[in-house]
Amino acid sequence: MPVHLAVALDGAGWHPAAWRQPDARPAELFSARYWADVTIEAERGLLDFITFEDSLSLQSTRYGQPDERTDQVRGRLDAVITAARVAPLTRHVGLVPTAVVTHTEPFHISKAIATLDYVSTGRAGVRIQVSARPHEAGHFGRRSFPPLHIDDPDDPDTWHVIGELFDEAADYVEVVRRLWDSWEDDAEIRDVATGRFVNRDKLHYIDFSGRWFAVKGPSITPRPPQGQPVVSALGHGSVAYRLIAQSADIGYVTPRDPAQARGVVEEIRALQATAGRADDTLHLFGDLVVFLDEDPARAAARKAHLDERAGLEYSSDAHVFVGSADQLADLLQDWQQAGLSGFRLRPGTIPHDLEAITRRLVPQLQRRGVFRRTYEAGTLRDRLGLSRPANRYAAA
Repeated sequence: MPVHLAVALDGAGWHPAAWRQPDARPAELFSARYWADVTIEAERGLLDFITFEDSLSLQSTRYGQPDERTDQVRGRLDAVITAARVAPLTRHVGLVPTAVVTHTEPFHISKAIATLDYVSTGRAGVRIQVSARPHEAGHFGRRSFPPLHIDDPDDPDTWHVIGELFDEAADYVEVVRRLWDSWEDDAEIRDVATGRFVNRDKLHYIDFSGRWFAVKGPSITPRPPQGQPVVSALGHGSVAYRLIAQSADIGYVTPRDPAQARGVVEEIRALQATAGRADDTLHLFGDLVVFLDEDPARAAARKAHLDERAGLEYSSDAHVFVGSADQLADLLQDWQQAGLSGFRLRPGTIPHDLEAITRRLVPQLQRRGVFRRTYEAGTLRDRLGLSRPANRYAAA
């Protein structure tokens, strides 16, 4: 069965000492050339799409507050703008920037992702992310959050706040989707002879009024080429799974083994049915951080060296894989049997582990007959087997 494959790009790689590797490019992390090169490498590997990390504060080893460290990469470029910058340099790979929706307006994100869909000719998506960090709320001054205890599953105050944030995110996605539909596909006439550029009857007020948002519409940007760019979200537990089941086209999940993957898939599929989406295509991608080498022992030694430089053993919210491309291919196929339709791999270091994915893992999967050997024409939705949605406002 074919497998979908994506990579999550973040700075010099997901290991905090990645920027200190000899082949890293720390002086270029905030340059267009760097992001162009890594995006082109992902497309060279025929990957389905790439995601770009983003946040509203500096990276930190502490949840909820800055850590003041100076020995790790701090700072990022804006993910949406970065994706738009590299889009004209590629032809096939999907571009999925992260958007922190807690402190941003859905109108702004809707037109930004619609614009990315036009710039990329139908290859855009968005990864929805929430934030309950007090210092991030302080950037905006419109709301505040108490200190949260996310490591305590029995803290009712923490999980009430987080539940509210994910419910807000679901409304956010609904507003964004309605704004994408607020122009019918044939709203633009562009008839020079008659002087009519647009048919105003085919632009619609969305008139959304909910607990968190009141948005009139229509958008200022015509309906995107895909109709609806791909919406995705990362989930670690039931609260986030509910958002994935209700609102997303792709959910990224973080199981540790096939048995746990099977349980996660079953839970999300049940929530999907409850949300009335049982017949919709919803992809579930397993997230893994990967350290790859031809020799598994060499991969382990390389990670150990990185850990030594960082001063601690690297761990992650996702499973950390250390080994060869052959071994990773075995693992992906095992996990696929648990119901996952694809995987989003987080390279431990860039370029080493990104190139190991594109130049070693992909050929291995091709030899097994489970990954494409060429891109076919079409949008990101086409590649993922997602139909182009009908416009909810168009007359039947």
